[in-house]
Amino acid sequence: PLEMSAKKPVPFLRQVVPVRKKVQRDPRFDDLSGEYKPEIFMKTYSFLDDIKKEEKEMVQKQLKKCRNMEQKEKLQRLLNRMTQQEQAQKKQQKLRERELSLKRQQRELAKQGKKPFFLKKSEKRKLELVEKYAELKRSGKLESFLSKKRKRNAIKDKRHLPSQKNL
Repeated sequence: PLEMSAKKPVPFLRQVVPVRKKVQRDPRFDDLSGEYKPEIFMKTYSFLDDIKKEEKEMVQKQLKKCRNMEQKEKLQRLLNRMTQQEQAQKKQQKLRERELSLKRQQRELAKQGKKPFFLKKSEKRKLELVEKYAELKRSGKLESFLSKKRKRNAIKDKRHLPSQKNL
């Protein structure tokens, strides 16, 4: 802005030099950044998985060497977070693959001249649950999972029952 004399009174409607406002844009929601395709994203940034694996091994080594309890606890939390992220990524990948296989089946049926059939959300959930139980049965953890589920449901049921104090 221009420097003005302090002795003159400031006019009511002063002429200010217009400053162009810097437009900020979020690449997540901007069309200029392109469309998000998870398959392409995973292929492009697959090198990050290797780096994460190396970091996880490094944290495990540090955890074995560490003597300080606070530091050990901190490293343990970091390791848990890394494993959880890895599991979530695998789960997401499985879900994506399942959806892709369903789409392929629908395309095949369409090529054969049959009417495509799209599963409802509830049907997809049921298939997911069946797959989860099959996986648990294969690994031999089905009984422990079911017993935990029974205990959880029993606790929920007890909570809804009227207590002795209320009577």
